[in-house]
Formats: sequence, C-alpha cells, structure tokens
Amino acid sequence: MTITVLMFGRIAELTGAQRQTLHDIPDTNRLQQHVTQMYPDMANLTYSIAVNTVMIRENTALTDGDTIALMPPFSGG
Repeated sequence: MTITVLMFGRIAELTGAQRQTLHDIPDTNRLQQHVTQMYPDMANLTYSIAVNTVMIRENTALTDGDTIALMPPFSGG
C-alpha cells in the first residue's frame, strides 16, 4: 500500500519536504507515530490531518492511493 503525504508550513520546514510517499501505513495514528519517529520535533507541533481533502479528528484507516495532508494551524487576516 502506498500513500502520499503532503506537508505545509512549519511541517514542511521540519521535514525538509513538501511531499513524501510512504508504504504500509495502515491508519492515521500509525502515520503520526511514523512522522514523530522520523522527525522528533513534530511531537511538539499541533497540526490537522486531512485524508483525501476531508479533515479528520479520529484515527482513520488508510488505503492504497490515499493523499494525506499535514497542516499546521492557519491564521487569517
């Protein structure tokens, strides 16, 4: 199973990438664990997750081809 992870703002700065392809990540909880293991500073960030453009609040199963966005808080003016 392959997923695409899009990263924005501070998250892209911490990871050094705006897009990553990951394999065998079954759900969003495991994705968060993986990201924190790879980039320990992510543990200190608050961010939202969208799966295929739908914002989620609970653990969500991932399937092959999903696109996940990791987004820091946005402010408007």
